[in-house]
Amino acid sequence: MIKNLGIGTGRRKTSVARVYVRDGSGKITVNGKDLNAYFSLGEHVQMVRQPLMVTASENKYDVLINVYGGGNNGQAGACRHGLARALCQVDHTNYASLRSNGFLTRDPRMVERKKYGRPGARRRFQFSKR
Repeated sequence: MIKNLGIGTGRRKTSVARVYVRDGSGKITVNGKDLNAYFSLGEHVQMVRQPLMVTASENKYDVLINVYGGGNNGQAGACRHGLARALCQVDHTNYASLRSNGFLTRDPRMVERKKYGRPGARRRFQFSKR
């Protein structure tokens, strides 16, 4: 039986990621695929790995991530947030470094809803004097 050392839920925009940290050699799996196969941009791969780099635990743990909703950027942010929370559960001494780098803060920015009588959230229809 495989034992989860830490479990974290990360959110960003409309994406939600469930992150499971286990003993291992540093393999990261996202929705059944390798991290590099799931995120095509290196920027997103780097973003997900940041909490591991800050806590110097890149080759200590295997990470299993289930993520859904939103786009690539939101999903990468959700994975980072969830991984940071899970690493705090594994070892509470990680908390200070993760907090100071801003990985434990849930980014509250969301898409503003469309209002009635408008073509978008804030955009107005073109004004006509005559």
